Amino acid sequence: MRTTVVAVVMVMLCAMMSHADVKPQRDFNLQRFAGKWYRVGLAYDSPSFIPYRDKLKASMGIVTALPNGNVNLTMWDATPLGCVSKTYQYERTNVAGQFTYFSTRHNMVKDITVVDTNYTDYAVVLKHKVFNREYTQVALYGRSQSVRVNIINKFKAFALSQGFSRDSILTPPPAENCPPSGSGH
Repeated sequence: MRTTVVAVVMVMLCAMMSHADVKPQRDFNLQRFAGKWYRVGLAYDSPSFIPYRDKLKASMGIVTALPNGNVNLTMWDATPLGCVSKTYQYERTNVAGQFTYFSTRHNMVKDITVVDTNYTDYAVVLKHKVFNREYTQVALYGRSQSVRVNIINKFKAFALSQGFSRDSILTPPPAENCPPSGSGH
């Protein structure tokens, strides 16, 4: 039993250390970060995601900064069942640009780090969790549904530096009418 506990602790420490070198955006400003974003790029290597890769569309989200420094994120995703919205509540940490949230789907806490943003055009965000094994996801967000090629290349270079294969890096096409016109201002 003691050996198992030590092994689990060692695996968790190794997982935490592998992303310890990823720092959040310097002088991160939540008020400037708030607003509408489109997820226009995604790097994800979870085996359960493979069947959905070709179906993925760019999604839209609204980041709302709360007075206590936490964030509400409402995302709209195009699914076979139509346009579905979900709201996530990110809790601030003691490091600006780093957040945690509780995933009801996985019944666990996940770490979110805003790695790089210029606030007006793009943001690169890293999501990290340990669930049976270590999973990481890197997302590219744009203030519009299309971003410049140099920004896409910067996102891809960062994803590759985090150990993602080229095949796991996607730039999905825009979703049509998701969210429906009139919602998600």
